[in-house]
Amino acid sequence: MAPSFNAQTGSFYAPDLETMPPEARLSWLNGRLAQTVAHAYEHAPAVRRIFQQAGLTPADVATVADLDRVPVTRKDDLVELQRREPPFGGFLGVPLTAVKRIYQSPGPLYEPEGDEPDYWRWAQALHAAGFRPSDIVQNTAAYTMTPLGFMLDNGLRALGCTVVPAGPGNTKAQIQMICELGVTGYVGLPSFLMRLIEEAEKDGVRWQQDTQLRKAFVIAEPFPPSLRRALAERGILAHDAYGTAETGNLGFECGHGRGWHIPYDVIVQVVDLNSGRALPAGAEGEIVVTLLTPVYPLIRFGTGDLSALDDSPCPCGRTTPRLVGWLGRVGQAVKVRGLFVHPRQLSQAIQRFPGVARFQAVVDRPKAMDRLTVRVEPNPDVDLSGQAAAIGQALQETIKLQAVVELVPPGTLPADAPLLDDRRTWD
Repeated sequence: MAPSFNAQTGSFYAPDLETMPPEARLSWLNGRLAQTVAHAYEHAPAVRRIFQQAGLTPADVATVADLDRVPVTRKDDLVELQRREPPFGGFLGVPLTAVKRIYQSPGPLYEPEGDEPDYWRWAQALHAAGFRPSDIVQNTAAYTMTPLGFMLDNGLRALGCTVVPAGPGNTKAQIQMICELGVTGYVGLPSFLMRLIEEAEKDGVRWQQDTQLRKAFVIAEPFPPSLRRALAERGILAHDAYGTAETGNLGFECGHGRGWHIPYDVIVQVVDLNSGRALPAGAEGEIVVTLLTPVYPLIRFGTGDLSALDDSPCPCGRTTPRLVGWLGRVGQAVKVRGLFVHPRQLSQAIQRFPGVARFQAVVDRPKAMDRLTVRVEPNPDVDLSGQAAAIGQALQETIKLQAVVELVPPGTLPADAPLLDDRRTWD
């Protein structure tokens, strides 16, 4: 169901759906799910295969409670399916002409965007963060290859905001735009916002006197209390949120600090890691998502992220349950500067260089900015000093992030050293 224009709010955002009684929402979700399953079974070959292998028909999955019968599809499964059946692994449920954009995220994985307003459902989250039609918003998320930039852009436009498509980087120019355009809101990584502020203050900008930026929507990396406080000291009220490149918006803050509200138009479950069955509120498990869209009907997609549900009432009046926050990863992947880095991706890049004996990627966070350092140890009697730049280029091509390549002497790295060592702290 595409969002319909709401004359009262002047946007494609429908707040009444956030406050409907839980029983009414469940009935609404059940109806949407039944429609999605029937369409996906008919038009998305991958969904039909999953159901047939599990001995299911669309009639067997008519309610949210029935989803436990459907196997969980994980990111690695999608990667393999897309390799075998490009570009979308058999999950596209509409003709390609109905797809507005195609993105690539690490994996690699290709994600389609349907041709409808706010396809990724971010308007709900942005509205909760205080964004309104009068706002001029600097969008610093990347608009190239990965979907986050357009995800947030579409959500802002659905609310009627004016968007400055800044993307990441170009710090001086971004500060100039914030000051000269009267930018009132920011969306993007929290660490980059802090970097903009610090650079501006070095140049003599008095943030609260010389800018109008007072609201921020931050995403794609942890948002520690210390950084939240630092922004508040500059008069910026910041809200964070949670989502993935495959599924869009999966949770957002309302301002009461009680977790991430699940959007009203997606099914988010927390499931047992072994059985795949949905867990009750309070129990920790993997976040599993069912998209209610004919375009890309992922049914029971496992994000690999761990959390728990909170279904207690929230003072904001929204009746959707909440995720308590990000509690870790099921596997070994680590999120760096908003993108997941997988050990196997690092291995794929390093394997191009036969002189490498061992390597280890280390993630730390000096000055509140993620840093990825790849320590490379050569085989005995091999000189890699002329290949550091090439190794760095191979890593960037594979993981879509810049890494510092550090060449270390033979024997430096223990044989049992983890390939990916996350040394960040979030106090």
